Amino acid sequence: MIQQKIKDDLIDFLKAGKSFEAGVLRLILSVFKNKEIEKKGRQDGNLVQEAILTDEEVVDILIKEAKKRKEAADIYKKGDREDLAEKEMKELGVIKKYLPEELSAEEIEKIVDKAIAATNAINVKDIGKVIVEAMKELKGRADTSAIGAMIKKKLENGK
Repeated sequence: MIQQKIKDDLIDFLKAGKSFEAGVLRLILSVFKNKEIEKKGRQDGNLVQEAILTDEEVVDILIKEAKKRKEAADIYKKGDREDLAEKEMKELGVIKKYLPEELSAEEIEKIVDKAIAATNAINVKDIGKVIVEAMKELKGRADTSAIGAMIKKKLENGK
C-alpha cells in the first residue's frame, strides 16, 4: 500500500515537473526493487517466483533510507558543506512523508515505562531487553538513539 502510494506520487511529481522529489522516489523504488529481488529464490525450502514486500518491510526500508540521509547530512555539516547537507535534508523530508507519524516525548516515555515494567529492568545492564521490548511498539515512530538515551537515563536514576 505504501509502495503503491510512492509509485502514484512519483507519477504526480513527474507530471508536475518536480524532478527533485521524483528523483528521490525513484531511488526509493529502486531500493524496494532490490529488496524484492533479494527475497526471490528459495524461502523455507520452496521456490518463490514473485516476491512482494509487506508494508512492514517497506517501512523498514524507509527508516534505513531516512537514517542514511540524516547521517550524511551530519557528516556534510561537519565537513562545512552546507549545500550538500541541505540536499540530504530535503531528501529526508520527502522520505519522512511516507513514514508513520512520530510520537511525542510523553507518548514515548509511557511506552518506555511500560517496557521497563514488562522486562523487570532494574539497572543499566538490562538496557538491551528494555530496548527490544520498547521497539516492538516504537519502531519507525521514534528516533532510536533518543529512545536508548531515555531508557538509559531512567535506568540510571532507578526509574
